[in-house]
Amino acid sequence: MATYDGKFRDERNWQQFHNPKDLSLALSIEASELLEAFLWKAPEAADPEKVKEELADVLAYALLLCDTYNFDIEKIILEKIEKNEEKYPVHKAKGTAKKYNEL
Repeated sequence: MATYDGKFRDERNWQQFHNPKDLSLALSIEASELLEAFLWKAPEAADPEKVKEELADVLAYALLLCDTYNFDIEKIILEKIEKNEEKYPVHKAKGTAKKYNEL
């Protein structure tokens, strides 16, 4: 799994700005910029370089937020998948995009 060593941030003394609230806001803003790469286009018409650049920003902020809380990235993903397996059992959810409360 990916990790973030913080070197880029630490060399610039930016950790002081990286509280959970601001990291969450930055993550949301960068996710919006990722969406902008697809705005008014067919999905396949999005510029892959723009998608890659914005996705890198999203992932970087997500990793910084994990670091702030000392979350084990792989563990929290696997825990969430386990919860989703309960909410979306294969026999009900396979092939449908319905939300768990609509299955």
